[in-house]
Amino acid sequence: MFETMRWFGPQDGVSLKHIAQCGAAGIVTALHDVPADRAWTQDEVEARKRMIEKAGLQWSVVESIPVHDVIKRGGDDAKRLTDICLESLHAVAASGVKVICYNFMPVLDWTRTDLNHPLGNGATALRFDATAFAAFDLHILRRDGAESDYGPERQAAAAAYADGLDEDGARALANAIIAGLPGGMSGSHDLDGLRQAILLYRGVSREDLLTNLIAFQNAVAPEAERLGVKLAIHPDDPPRGLLGLPRCVSARGDFGRMFGEVPSAAHGLTWCLGSLSAGEAGDALAIGEDYASRINFAHLRVVAKDKDDPECFQEAAHLEGEVSLVTAVDLLLREEARRGEQIPMRPDHGWRMIDDLGKSINPGYGVIGRMRGLAELRGVAAGLRYARTGSV
Repeated sequence: MFETMRWFGPQDGVSLKHIAQCGAAGIVTALHDVPADRAWTQDEVEARKRMIEKAGLQWSVVESIPVHDVIKRGGDDAKRLTDICLESLHAVAASGVKVICYNFMPVLDWTRTDLNHPLGNGATALRFDATAFAAFDLHILRRDGAESDYGPERQAAAAAYADGLDEDGARALANAIIAGLPGGMSGSHDLDGLRQAILLYRGVSREDLLTNLIAFQNAVAPEAERLGVKLAIHPDDPPRGLLGLPRCVSARGDFGRMFGEVPSAAHGLTWCLGSLSAGEAGDALAIGEDYASRINFAHLRVVAKDKDDPECFQEAAHLEGEVSLVTAVDLLLREEARRGEQIPMRPDHGWRMIDDLGKSINPGYGVIGRMRGLAELRGVAAGLRYARTGSV
Protein backbone atom coordinates (compact mmCIF):
# COMPACT_ATOMS: atom_id res chain seq x y z
CA MET A 1 0.00 0.00 0.00
CA PHE A 2 1.17 3.51 -0.74
CA GLU A 3 1.11 5.26 2.66
CA THR A 4 -0.31 8.78 2.74
CA MET A 5 -1.69 11.31 5.21
CA ARG A 6 -4.20 14.08 4.76
CA TRP A 7 -2.94 17.66 4.95
CA PHE A 8 -5.20 20.71 4.92
CA GLY A 9 -2.73 23.12 3.39
CA PRO A 10 -0.39 25.81 4.71
CA GLN A 11 -2.74 26.72 7.59
CA ASP A 12 -2.85 23.14 8.92
CA GLY A 13 -1.53 22.77 12.47
CA VAL A 14 0.18 19.58 11.27
CA SER A 15 3.07 20.44 8.97
CA LEU A 16 4.43 18.55 5.99
CA LYS A 17 7.59 17.89 8.02
CA HIS A 18 5.48 16.25 10.74
CA ILE A 19 3.90 13.97 8.14
CA ALA A 20 7.28 13.09 6.66
CA GLN A 21 8.53 12.17 10.14
CA CYS A 22 5.64 9.70 10.45
CA GLY A 23 7.02 7.79 7.47
CA ALA A 24 4.23 8.55 5.01
CA ALA A 25 5.38 9.13 1.44
CA GLY A 26 2.24 10.71 0.02
CA ILE A 27 0.01 13.69 0.71
CA VAL A 28 -3.76 13.81 0.34
CA THR A 29 -4.98 17.38 0.02
CA ALA A 30 -7.01 19.90 -1.95
CA LEU A 31 -7.25 23.62 -2.63
CA HIS A 32 -9.55 24.11 0.34
CA ASP A 33 -9.70 27.87 -0.05
CA VAL A 34 -11.21 27.73 -3.54
CA PRO A 35 -15.05 27.84 -3.47
CA ALA A 36 -17.08 25.14 -5.20
CA ASP A 37 -18.28 27.52 -7.91
CA ARG A 38 -14.77 28.33 -9.18
CA ALA A 39 -12.44 26.06 -11.12
CA TRP A 40 -8.94 25.33 -9.90
CA THR A 41 -6.21 26.68 -12.15
CA GLN A 42 -3.15 24.71 -13.14
CA ASP A 43 -0.95 27.42 -11.64
CA GLU A 44 -2.66 26.98 -8.27
CA VAL A 45 -2.33 23.21 -8.42
CA GLU A 46 1.33 23.40 -9.46
CA ALA A 47 2.13 25.82 -6.64
CA ARG A 48 0.65 23.45 -4.05
CA LYS A 49 2.41 20.49 -5.65
CA ARG A 50 5.80 22.27 -5.46
CA MET A 51 5.22 23.01 -1.78
CA ILE A 52 4.58 19.31 -1.11
CA GLU A 53 7.54 18.09 -3.17
CA LYS A 54 9.87 20.56 -1.46
CA ALA A 55 9.14 18.63 1.76
CA GLY A 56 10.17 15.39 0.04
CA LEU A 57 6.60 14.13 -0.36
CA GLN A 58 4.30 13.36 -3.27
CA TRP A 59 0.82 14.76 -3.87
CA SER A 60 -0.78 11.42 -4.55
CA VAL A 61 -4.54 12.02 -4.05
CA VAL A 62 -6.81 15.05 -4.35
CA GLU A 63 -9.38 15.08 -1.56
CA SER A 64 -11.57 16.59 -2.70
CA ILE A 65 -12.63 18.50 -5.77
CA PRO A 66 -15.90 19.86 -4.35
CA VAL A 67 -19.20 19.00 -6.02
CA HIS A 68 -21.60 21.94 -5.71
CA ASP A 69 -24.98 21.35 -4.05
CA VAL A 70 -26.72 22.56 -7.22
CA ILE A 71 -25.31 19.51 -9.02
CA LYS A 72 -26.56 17.24 -6.23
CA ARG A 73 -30.10 18.55 -6.17
CA GLY A 74 -30.29 19.01 -9.95
CA GLY A 75 -30.67 22.78 -10.29
CA ASP A 76 -30.72 24.77 -13.51
CA ASP A 77 -27.04 25.64 -13.16
CA ALA A 78 -25.90 22.02 -12.75
CA LYS A 79 -24.27 21.74 -16.18
CA ARG A 80 -22.20 24.92 -15.74
CA LEU A 81 -21.03 23.79 -12.31
CA THR A 82 -20.22 20.31 -13.64
CA ASP A 83 -18.10 22.00 -16.31
CA ILE A 84 -16.24 23.80 -13.50
CA CYS A 85 -15.48 20.41 -11.91
CA LEU A 86 -14.16 19.27 -15.28
CA GLU A 87 -11.89 22.32 -15.50
CA SER A 88 -10.47 21.46 -12.08
CA LEU A 89 -10.07 17.86 -13.21
CA HIS A 90 -8.01 19.04 -16.19
CA ALA A 91 -5.78 21.18 -13.95
CA VAL A 92 -5.13 18.25 -11.62
CA ALA A 93 -4.46 15.80 -14.45
CA ALA A 94 -2.05 18.20 -16.16
CA SER A 95 -0.08 18.43 -12.91
CA GLY A 96 0.30 14.66 -12.66
CA VAL A 97 -1.98 13.89 -9.69
CA LYS A 98 -3.73 10.68 -10.65
CA VAL A 99 -6.44 9.98 -8.02
CA ILE A 100 -9.36 12.27 -7.19
CA CYS A 101 -11.66 11.63 -4.24
CA TYR A 102 -15.07 13.32 -4.07
CA ASN A 103 -18.38 12.90 -2.25
CA PHE A 104 -22.05 13.51 -2.98
CA MET A 105 -23.38 14.24 0.52
CA PRO A 106 -26.00 17.02 0.47
CA VAL A 107 -25.27 20.16 2.51
CA LEU A 108 -23.23 18.48 5.29
CA ASP A 109 -20.03 16.52 4.89
CA TRP A 110 -19.02 13.94 7.54
CA THR A 111 -21.01 14.68 10.67
CA ARG A 112 -20.24 14.30 14.38
CA THR A 113 -21.84 15.70 17.53
CA ASP A 114 -18.68 15.79 19.67
CA LEU A 115 -15.22 16.59 18.33
CA ASN A 116 -13.44 15.83 21.63
CA HIS A 117 -15.25 12.97 23.34
CA PRO A 118 -13.15 11.93 26.37
CA LEU A 119 -11.83 8.38 26.52
CA GLY A 120 -10.80 6.48 29.61
CA ASN A 121 -7.10 6.71 28.71
CA GLY A 122 -7.12 10.53 28.53
CA ALA A 123 -7.30 10.79 24.75
CA THR A 124 -10.34 12.16 22.93
CA ALA A 125 -12.22 10.87 19.89
CA LEU A 126 -14.80 12.04 17.39
CA ARG A 127 -18.29 10.84 18.32
CA PHE A 128 -21.77 10.76 16.82
CA ASP A 129 -24.55 10.59 19.41
CA ALA A 130 -27.96 10.02 17.83
CA THR A 131 -29.82 11.60 20.74
CA ALA A 132 -27.58 14.69 20.72
CA PHE A 133 -28.11 14.99 16.97
CA ALA A 134 -31.89 14.74 17.39
CA ALA A 135 -31.70 17.39 20.13
CA PHE A 136 -29.89 19.69 17.71
CA ASP A 137 -32.39 19.02 14.91
CA LEU A 138 -35.53 19.34 17.05
CA HIS A 139 -34.58 21.99 19.62
CA ILE A 140 -31.67 24.06 18.27
CA LEU A 141 -32.14 24.05 14.51
CA ARG A 142 -35.92 23.54 14.92
CA ARG A 143 -36.22 22.17 11.41
CA ASP A 144 -39.75 22.05 10.01
CA GLY A 145 -41.00 18.46 9.94
CA ALA A 146 -38.14 17.09 12.01
CA GLU A 147 -40.50 15.23 14.34
CA SER A 148 -41.37 12.76 11.59
CA ASP A 149 -37.75 11.52 11.49
CA TYR A 150 -37.63 10.37 15.11
CA GLY A 151 -39.66 7.89 17.13
CA PRO A 152 -41.27 8.76 20.48
CA GLU A 153 -38.38 7.37 22.56
CA ARG A 154 -35.75 9.33 20.64
CA GLN A 155 -37.84 12.50 20.81
CA ALA A 156 -38.23 12.17 24.57
CA ALA A 157 -34.50 11.50 25.03
CA ALA A 158 -33.66 14.46 22.78
CA ALA A 159 -35.92 16.78 24.79
CA ALA A 160 -34.21 15.74 28.01
CA TYR A 161 -30.78 16.18 26.39
CA ALA A 162 -31.67 19.66 25.13
CA ASP A 163 -33.00 20.64 28.56
CA GLY A 164 -29.62 19.76 30.03
CA LEU A 165 -27.66 22.04 27.69
CA ASP A 166 -26.62 25.50 28.74
CA GLU A 167 -25.87 28.18 26.14
CA ASP A 168 -22.25 27.09 25.73
CA GLY A 169 -23.23 23.44 25.37
CA ALA A 170 -25.82 24.23 22.71
CA ARG A 171 -23.29 26.34 20.83
CA ALA A 172 -20.65 23.60 20.99
CA LEU A 173 -23.11 21.02 19.64
CA ALA A 174 -24.14 23.29 16.78
CA ASN A 175 -20.52 24.12 15.93
CA ALA A 176 -19.57 20.44 15.86
CA ILE A 177 -22.32 19.72 13.36
CA ILE A 178 -22.25 22.72 11.03
CA ALA A 179 -18.98 24.58 11.49
CA GLY A 180 -16.28 22.44 13.08
CA LEU A 181 -15.60 19.95 10.33
CA PRO A 182 -13.22 20.14 7.37
CA GLY A 183 -15.13 20.35 4.11
CA GLY A 184 -18.36 20.99 5.99
CA MET A 185 -21.51 22.76 4.99
CA SER A 186 -21.75 24.30 1.56
CA GLY A 187 -22.17 28.05 1.65
CA SER A 188 -22.78 29.12 5.24
CA HIS A 189 -21.82 28.30 8.80
CA ASP A 190 -24.82 29.46 10.81
CA LEU A 191 -28.23 28.07 11.67
CA ASP A 192 -30.14 30.29 9.24
CA GLY A 193 -27.78 29.32 6.43
CA LEU A 194 -28.26 25.65 7.25
CA ARG A 195 -32.04 26.00 7.29
CA GLN A 196 -31.98 27.69 3.89
CA ALA A 197 -29.66 25.07 2.43
CA ILE A 198 -32.00 22.30 3.63
CA LEU A 199 -35.04 24.03 2.17
CA LEU A 200 -33.42 24.03 -1.27
CA TYR A 201 -33.58 20.21 -1.17
CA ARG A 202 -37.33 20.15 -0.54
CA GLY A 203 -38.85 17.58 -2.89
CA VAL A 204 -35.50 15.93 -3.75
CA SER A 205 -35.85 12.21 -3.00
CA ARG A 206 -33.14 9.62 -2.51
CA GLU A 207 -33.84 8.34 -6.01
CA ASP A 208 -33.54 11.89 -7.40
CA LEU A 209 -30.19 12.29 -5.66
CA LEU A 210 -28.90 8.98 -7.02
CA THR A 211 -30.10 9.89 -10.51
CA ASN A 212 -28.24 13.21 -10.29
CA LEU A 213 -25.12 11.45 -9.03
CA ILE A 214 -25.13 9.01 -11.94
CA ALA A 215 -25.65 11.89 -14.39
CA PHE A 216 -22.64 13.67 -12.86
CA GLN A 217 -20.54 10.51 -13.04
CA ASN A 218 -21.52 9.96 -16.67
CA ALA A 219 -20.31 13.51 -17.38
CA VAL A 220 -16.95 13.32 -15.61
CA ALA A 221 -15.85 9.65 -15.74
CA PRO A 222 -15.24 9.45 -19.52
CA GLU A 223 -13.13 12.61 -19.37
CA ALA A 224 -11.20 11.29 -16.39
CA GLU A 225 -10.53 8.09 -18.31
CA ARG A 226 -9.31 10.10 -21.31
CA LEU A 227 -7.00 12.12 -19.04
CA GLY A 228 -5.62 9.03 -17.32
CA VAL A 229 -6.88 9.87 -13.83
CA LYS A 230 -9.00 7.80 -11.45
CA LEU A 231 -12.11 8.97 -9.61
CA ALA A 232 -12.91 7.65 -6.13
CA ILE A 233 -16.32 8.40 -4.63
CA HIS A 234 -16.44 8.54 -0.84
CA PRO A 235 -19.32 6.83 1.01
CA ASP A 236 -21.79 8.85 3.06
CA ASP A 237 -20.69 9.44 6.65
CA PRO A 238 -22.68 8.34 8.51
CA PRO A 239 -24.41 6.20 5.87
CA ARG A 240 -27.96 7.37 6.55
CA GLY A 241 -30.15 10.39 5.88
CA LEU A 242 -29.68 13.40 8.17
CA LEU A 243 -31.78 16.52 8.73
CA GLY A 244 -34.42 15.25 6.33
CA LEU A 245 -31.82 15.17 3.54
CA PRO A 246 -31.39 12.06 1.40
CA ARG A 247 -28.09 10.21 1.01
CA CYS A 248 -27.41 7.71 -1.74
CA VAL A 249 -23.84 6.35 -1.33
CA SER A 250 -24.55 4.31 1.76
CA ALA A 251 -25.43 0.68 1.06
CA ARG A 252 -24.11 -2.22 -0.99
CA GLY A 253 -26.84 -1.80 -3.59
CA ASP A 254 -25.95 1.87 -4.17
CA PHE A 255 -22.50 0.88 -5.40
CA GLY A 256 -23.94 -1.84 -7.61
CA ARG A 257 -26.26 0.71 -9.21
CA MET A 258 -23.49 3.28 -9.77
CA PHE A 259 -20.93 0.90 -11.18
CA GLY A 260 -23.56 -0.85 -13.29
CA GLU A 261 -24.72 2.38 -14.92
CA VAL A 262 -21.30 4.06 -15.22
CA PRO A 263 -18.91 1.31 -16.38
CA SER A 264 -15.94 3.59 -17.14
CA ALA A 265 -12.65 2.17 -15.88
CA ALA A 266 -11.91 5.56 -14.28
CA HIS A 267 -15.02 5.36 -12.10
CA GLY A 268 -14.03 3.97 -8.71
CA LEU A 269 -14.37 3.96 -4.95
CA THR A 270 -12.79 5.48 -1.88
CA TRP A 271 -13.09 2.46 0.38
CA CYS A 272 -13.73 4.15 3.74
CA LEU A 273 -14.19 1.43 6.32
CA GLY A 274 -15.06 3.95 9.00
CA SER A 275 -17.97 5.47 7.13
CA LEU A 276 -19.32 2.11 6.01
CA SER A 277 -18.89 0.41 9.40
CA ALA A 278 -21.18 3.02 10.97
CA GLY A 279 -23.98 1.40 8.94
CA GLU A 280 -24.36 -2.32 8.31
CA ALA A 281 -20.96 -3.53 9.44
CA GLY A 282 -21.10 -6.56 7.14
CA ASP A 283 -21.48 -4.27 4.13
CA ALA A 284 -18.15 -2.54 4.77
CA LEU A 285 -15.99 -5.54 3.90
CA ALA A 286 -18.48 -6.95 1.39
CA ILE A 287 -18.34 -3.75 -0.69
CA GLY A 288 -14.55 -4.10 -0.81
CA GLU A 289 -14.81 -7.71 -1.94
CA ASP A 290 -17.52 -6.92 -4.50
CA TYR A 291 -15.69 -3.95 -6.00
CA ALA A 292 -12.01 -4.61 -5.25
CA SER A 293 -11.09 -3.66 -8.81
CA ARG A 294 -12.79 -0.29 -8.26
CA ILE A 295 -10.87 0.64 -5.10
CA ASN A 296 -8.77 3.62 -6.15
CA PHE A 297 -8.14 4.93 -2.62
CA ALA A 298 -8.61 3.55 0.90
CA HIS A 299 -9.45 5.26 4.20
CA LEU A 300 -8.46 2.82 6.90
CA ARG A 301 -10.28 3.52 10.15
CA VAL A 302 -13.18 1.96 12.01
CA VAL A 303 -15.86 2.97 14.49
CA ALA A 304 -17.23 1.36 17.64
CA LYS A 305 -21.01 1.44 18.10
CA ASP A 306 -22.72 1.76 21.47
CA LYS A 307 -24.08 -1.62 22.51
CA ASP A 308 -27.34 -0.18 23.81
CA ASP A 309 -27.85 2.25 20.90
CA PRO A 310 -26.11 1.22 17.66
CA GLU A 311 -27.02 4.49 15.95
CA CYS A 312 -24.37 6.07 18.22
CA PHE A 313 -20.68 5.50 17.49
CA GLN A 314 -17.22 6.90 18.01
CA GLU A 315 -13.83 6.53 16.41
CA ALA A 316 -12.17 3.34 17.62
CA ALA A 317 -8.49 2.43 17.68
CA HIS A 318 -7.51 1.34 14.20
CA LEU A 319 -7.35 -2.37 15.05
CA GLU A 320 -10.57 -2.41 17.08
CA GLY A 321 -14.20 -1.61 16.32
CA GLU A 322 -16.94 -2.95 14.08
CA VAL A 323 -14.86 -4.45 11.24
CA SER A 324 -11.40 -5.98 10.93
CA LEU A 325 -8.85 -3.71 9.29
CA VAL A 326 -6.55 -6.75 9.17
CA THR A 327 -9.04 -8.31 6.74
CA ALA A 328 -9.23 -5.03 4.84
CA VAL A 329 -5.45 -4.75 4.50
CA ASP A 330 -5.29 -8.36 3.34
CA LEU A 331 -7.84 -7.56 0.61
CA LEU A 332 -5.86 -4.49 -0.49
CA LEU A 333 -2.61 -6.46 -0.69
CA ARG A 334 -4.29 -9.16 -2.77
CA GLU A 335 -5.73 -6.53 -5.11
CA GLU A 336 -2.36 -4.81 -5.43
CA ALA A 337 -0.76 -8.14 -6.38
CA ARG A 338 -3.42 -8.61 -9.06
CA ARG A 339 -2.88 -5.12 -10.48
CA GLY A 340 0.88 -4.96 -10.06
CA GLU A 341 0.64 -1.48 -8.49
CA GLN A 342 0.09 0.08 -5.09
CA ILE A 343 -3.21 1.53 -3.89
CA PRO A 344 -2.94 4.80 -1.93
CA MET A 345 -4.29 4.58 1.60
CA ARG A 346 -4.33 6.82 4.62
CA PRO A 347 -4.98 6.17 8.32
CA ASP A 348 -8.20 8.16 8.41
CA HIS A 349 -8.96 10.13 11.56
CA GLY A 350 -7.25 9.32 14.82
CA TRP A 351 -7.57 10.03 18.51
CA ARG A 352 -6.39 13.39 19.85
CA MET A 353 -3.69 12.29 22.27
CA ILE A 354 -0.42 13.17 24.06
CA ASP A 355 0.96 16.50 22.79
CA ASP A 356 -1.96 17.05 20.38
CA LEU A 357 -4.31 17.58 23.34
CA GLY A 358 -5.15 21.25 23.55
CA LYS A 359 -3.59 22.15 20.21
CA SER A 360 -5.49 23.88 17.42
CA ILE A 361 -5.79 21.11 14.83
CA ASN A 362 -8.45 19.88 12.44
CA PRO A 363 -10.81 17.51 14.31
CA GLY A 364 -9.69 13.91 13.81
CA TYR A 365 -6.45 14.96 12.15
CA GLY A 366 -3.84 15.33 14.86
CA VAL A 367 -0.48 13.89 13.94
CA ILE A 368 0.07 11.53 16.88
CA GLY A 369 -3.19 9.57 16.69
CA ARG A 370 -2.76 9.12 12.96
CA MET A 371 0.90 8.15 13.39
CA ARG A 372 -0.23 5.44 15.81
CA GLY A 373 -2.77 4.23 13.26
CA LEU A 374 -0.25 4.26 10.43
CA ALA A 375 2.28 2.32 12.49
CA GLU A 376 -0.32 -0.32 13.36
CA LEU A 377 -1.45 -0.66 9.75
CA ARG A 378 2.13 -0.81 8.51
CA GLY A 379 2.77 -3.63 10.96
CA VAL A 380 -0.33 -5.50 9.80
CA ALA A 381 0.77 -5.24 6.17
CA ALA A 382 4.30 -6.40 7.02
CA GLY A 383 2.95 -9.39 8.94
CA LEU A 384 0.64 -10.41 6.10
CA ARG A 385 3.44 -10.13 3.54
CA TYR A 386 5.76 -12.17 5.74
CA ALA A 387 3.13 -14.90 6.17
CA ARG A 388 2.85 -15.20 2.39
CA THR A 389 6.44 -14.78 1.24
CA GLY A 390 8.75 -14.95 4.24
CA SER A 391 9.72 -11.34 3.61
CA VAL A 392 8.24 -7.99 4.65
